[in-house]
Amino acid sequence: MKMTQLSPWQRFAAVLSTAFALLLTGCETTPAFQVSGPAWRDGTVESIVQDTVQSGNAAAGALGGALVGGILGNQVGGGSGRTAATIIGAGGGAFIGNQAAQRQTLVWRIGVRYDDGSLATIQQTTAPALRIGDRVRVTANGIELLRQGPN
Repeated sequence: MKMTQLSPWQRFAAVLSTAFALLLTGCETTPAFQVSGPAWRDGTVESIVQDTVQSGNAAAGALGGALVGGILGNQVGGGSGRTAATIIGAGGGAFIGNQAAQRQTLVWRIGVRYDDGSLATIQQTTAPALRIGDRVRVTANGIELLRQGPN
């Protein structure tokens, strides 16, 4: 089997691709619509709360960023310069990975009491066109207004 030596640019491109993939694994996106509890039923809106949620795991983002930064830094220079670049890359990568994982997303949590008395919390990333007291139908695709509640 013949081994092929990669050029510095090919190594850099390979490391950069791997780094980007690792950074993305530390970031999670908030689903646009999520139901906790029973779904696909009719009920009444009991609460609407605006909140923020963290998009990812900060520790995983920092660890992944440090790993990627260290690998990228190790591709630069030689001798003590390479060591310094590795350390600086790891520190910078940890900072960037941590920041990326700490992004926050605005969500609305809608409390619905179903007709059978059970409760569900629906979380969505768009502002609901609902008020407390509205009659709604909850499905896998979202909340449908059936009738406006009393003023």
